Amino acid sequence: MVNRGLRPLGKTGWMVSPVSLGTWQVGGRWGDPFDRKSAERIVHAAIDGGVNFIDTADVYSDGASEEAVGAVVRARRERIYVATKSGRRLSPHVAAGYNQSNLTRFVEDSLRRLGLERIDLIQLHCPPPETIAKDETYAILERLREQGKILHYGVSVETIDEALSAISQPGVATIQIIFNLMRHKPIERVFPAARAADVGILARVPLASGLLTGKVTRASTFGPKDHRTYNRQGEAFDRGETFSGVDLDLGLRLVDEFYVPLLGRDTMAQRALRWTLMFDEVSTVIPGASSVTQVEANLAAQAEPDLPPETMRQIASIYDEFLRAHVHQHW
Repeated sequence: MVNRGLRPLGKTGWMVSPVSLGTWQVGGRWGDPFDRKSAERIVHAAIDGGVNFIDTADVYSDGASEEAVGAVVRARRERIYVATKSGRRLSPHVAAGYNQSNLTRFVEDSLRRLGLERIDLIQLHCPPPETIAKDETYAILERLREQGKILHYGVSVETIDEALSAISQPGVATIQIIFNLMRHKPIERVFPAARAADVGILARVPLASGLLTGKVTRASTFGPKDHRTYNRQGEAFDRGETFSGVDLDLGLRLVDEFYVPLLGRDTMAQRALRWTLMFDEVSTVIPGASSVTQVEANLAAQAEPDLPPETMRQIASIYDEFLRAHVHQHW
């Protein structure tokens, strides 16, 4: 049985909410125009529900997400930890761009948009592997910390090897990685390494771009600017970010044949999040939300009972039989 209270976030020393808030689609569904008032309502609702950790990025809605998060955090009395990400403004997105000048500029721009004195946690935003492996990358981040612009730093990664590379750096406080019912690989090597190094794990894409909510069906349609339309084969960025890299037809079949009977369609999202939280190495899970209703549904996962051992075994068997060959070797 896992602790249902706040969880430690690696070497930061912070205790954070088990279910927190990711803000990729806050203020509108993917591809829709950003709605500042809606975004602020969502962030307020999350904090009202006990969330004390919010993850954003400088490229989410071209900085508007950071502005909305900052406005709400400044208006609240609670201590809210704000994490943002840098690097994806580079064009082209290459390792040489992760230099002192660019990273300093990105951090200063994020500080201006957030309106905060310092950034609690800055994360490199899925940078090239050579950037993650390079000691100079972390020397730059250390200088930013010495200047008081950031408190801690981490890395958002795509692959297990990238995660292990980041974890090996003594200053890295957190890694952010895709982990959900359809992506089990971090359990094998990343979790033990993170535990040994006291590195916090932020589990992202926990609902596989909506697949694990039970609400995506074969009749579902997505807008032209929704990554679930244009990035299914990794046309714009890493394929693993869209439906967790799982073919949509396969994912829908698994939902209908296995996950609905196991978890219930109406409770699938909460129980999928609960599954993720049953691993003690996960510091917090950061589902997104495009409405207050979705925030409330996500937070309900914290009240869900742990899944029975037999259900856990069945979920592992589903992965081994149907998913391992499709996703395991890629990430």
